[in-house]
Amino acid sequence: MNDDTATHGAIQTERTGRDGAIAIVTIDRPAKLNALTRTLWRALGDTFEALAADDSLRCIVLRGAGEKAFSPGNDIGEFATDRSNVEQARAYGALMHRTLGLIDACPVPVVAMIHGICVGGGLELAALCDLRICGESSRFGAPIKNLGLVMAHAELEALLRLAGEAVALEILLEGRILDAREAFAKGLVTRVVPDAEVSAEALAAAQRIAAGAPLVARWHKQFVRRARNSAPLSQAERDEGFACYGSEDFRIGYQAFLAKETPQFKGR
Repeated sequence: MNDDTATHGAIQTERTGRDGAIAIVTIDRPAKLNALTRTLWRALGDTFEALAADDSLRCIVLRGAGEKAFSPGNDIGEFATDRSNVEQARAYGALMHRTLGLIDACPVPVVAMIHGICVGGGLELAALCDLRICGESSRFGAPIKNLGLVMAHAELEALLRLAGEAVALEILLEGRILDAREAFAKGLVTRVVPDAEVSAEALAAAQRIAAGAPLVARWHKQFVRRARNSAPLSQAERDEGFACYGSEDFRIGYQAFLAKETPQFKGR
């Protein structure tokens, strides 16, 4: 029995399924609208650590169970037992930040399938994904000022990258909840579709990603992450921009184009 089982009883966690080269990771606490717990943060981190090492994987879809919420953030019930003082919060934060770092560093493209509520820690998770597809009734925000809490540096970084300083401060200082259209206008989401089409559109996006050359998708993620760093590129980094020409997938791609066929990439 681990410490989470002893403290919280039956473990509520995530589940992972596969659809070919696509992994579907589900935050699985529908009775609590997929509120995040210490156990869930650990499980998500372990899952993304394992998926990052899977060379056969071409895309990951991250979603909440059901269609009411992606996640409303951390379970408030844990504050009294797990985050009631600075020392506890520091330990809890280390666990959260490990998971956020593993998702951010994941070389595989990640699509957030967002039904309903995407607030607080849920917004932090979604901001780390490469694409965010939500429904028209989805809601976004981080009203943690009402709890007397801050969004720590490691939690704030992805939101800043996504929407910029002005929008991040608007969200945090006002604590206002944004509807899907405003979230799209402010750059928080990639695409807004009718609620009934969220699952289909997110999976279709994942399938489009998976149909492309997987090495290229991973290179593009790597190059975009590197662009966050203003330091000059090394010669080795510049040379990596041409490594795709030595891949089997490049030959498959251009030969299929000339033959007017659909390329069947192998990831090598």
